[in-house]
Amino acid sequence: MSIVQFAAPPAASFDDVVSVLRSAGEPTRLRLLALLSLGEATVKDLTEVLAQSQPRVSRHLKLLTEAGLVERLPEGAWAYYRLVDDGPAAALVRTLIDGVDPADPAVESDRRRLDAIKAAHAAAAQRYFARNAVSWDRLRTLHVAEHDVEAAVRAAVGDRPIHNMLDIGTGTGRMLTLLADRYGRAVGIDMSHDMLSVARANLAAAGIDNAHVRQGDVTALSVGTGFDLVVIHQVLHYLDDPARALREAAAALAPGGRLLIVDFAPHDHEFLRADHAHRRLGFSHEQMRGWIEAAGLAFDTVRDLPPETADGLTVSLFLAADRRMDMADDLRQRIA
Repeated sequence: MSIVQFAAPPAASFDDVVSVLRSAGEPTRLRLLALLSLGEATVKDLTEVLAQSQPRVSRHLKLLTEAGLVERLPEGAWAYYRLVDDGPAAALVRTLIDGVDPADPAVESDRRRLDAIKAAHAAAAQRYFARNAVSWDRLRTLHVAEHDVEAAVRAAVGDRPIHNMLDIGTGTGRMLTLLADRYGRAVGIDMSHDMLSVARANLAAAGIDNAHVRQGDVTALSVGTGFDLVVIHQVLHYLDDPARALREAAAALAPGGRLLIVDFAPHDHEFLRADHAHRRLGFSHEQMRGWIEAAGLAFDTVRDLPPETADGLTVSLFLAADRRMDMADDLRQRIA
């Protein structure tokens, strides 16, 4: 298990401290911050916990968002709220919340109500998963055992510290859970609200509080840059334009960051197009190398995991890397 080390947060200015105290210095807003320290939540969730009107809760959340203490994550007709996790304001808010007695009656009551709401969400997510389990189970019988694929993913990632990870097409959030001991912070994106509900339930069940999920388009990312590792696990075969998704992923990488792609090798199972919305029947090494290099990345390694049956699907793992750090080092050496 790797140990991820972070630099100390920047010191807050006098004005920053005053701004945080002014924004948080109201009972409902402090309760909201304490609740969001336990994980992201919707206005509906927070309204139920606080037993206050939706307009009142929304107004407080708007003030906290404008003050830079809370982040709003739109998801279709919904919106999730979470504490900011970068900058001096984030450190100040965490310090403030840590100073609140968790046994305080109001805090404890809020936490119990939120736990009950999350339990209801988890039950709903599992019902959705159960409704689709039959088709997913059929797919599982066609390719390599999941534990073998996951072992290969962990081996490919290795022990190199990962400060920020992005999981594109996160689905059930399995990659966020599998690699939780490897990263400092992580975000998963998916277009499906139902799958995001499953992912949130799985992250909560695993006790993972340094990762969150949000709705997003894999071909038009809006999550920023600076990710040490980007993972695209069993996503590209659903896309009309995989090359565009790889360009978006490459643009999200930090200098020296890595891109891990897991998908099927070429196959002829046409029923996957008709019954499971697959747009591509696997990818060859040459095809993937071309897309990776066209996206400005270096093609590092590829590993194929063959299926146990003759008509099964081979799973391929492709690892690519951003070479900006190497290029900068080379330039410095040339200048020297």
